[in-house]
Order: sequence, then structure tokens, then C-alpha cells
Amino acid sequence: MVVIAYSAISEYIEINNKEGVVVDALNNWFRVVNAADWANLNELKQIFNTVDYVGNDRYVFNVMGNHYRIIAMIHFKVRTVYILFIGTHKEYDKVDPLTVKYKKKKS
Repeated sequence: MVVIAYSAISEYIEINNKEGVVVDALNNWFRVVNAADWANLNELKQIFNTVDYVGNDRYVFNVMGNHYRIIAMIHFKVRTVYILFIGTHKEYDKVDPLTVKYKKKKS
């Protein structure tokens, strides 16, 4: 899959001063998704069995035992994954996964 864009992960890590296990988990998610070639949700669930389809081509991934969440828009036909949101479970509870859009943070 083509992941748009790793910069969302690096930005989240930098702005939130994340390090260690969280960084490893986010980078691992990126590596797995980038290497994947999913055709549908069933194939996706073979790798990420806890992923939830929430509608509007959006999927919610649990990261680090559900401490963090990634919302991504996936277009299987063109093998593209758009990162729309990265945050803690608490931050996730404040957004609407059906309408959230990625916003580049200001430094």
C-alpha cells in the first residue's frame, strides 16, 4: 500500500515529544501497512484483527493495546492509505472518525 504520509507520524512524534515504545509502535504500523497489498477489509483484518471500519472509507487502528489510535482512509482499488488522525484514545474520543481531516500542526 502507498501510505500518505509518513510525515503525519513524524509530526505527531515530534510535537508530542513521544519516544521509545510509542515511536516503535507507530513506525511498525507504518512499515506493515506500507508493505501490505490488501484488496479488502477481510485481508486487512488478517493483519490487524482489531481494525474497525467506521464508514466513509475510514478505518480505526488500535496501536499499543488501544492506548493510541490511527484513523486512516483506505482506497483498496488504488492501494492507498491516507493517515487522517493519530492520537491517544482520549484524543480520539474528541473527534468524529467519519469526518476528521488531517491538519498539519504549526511548529
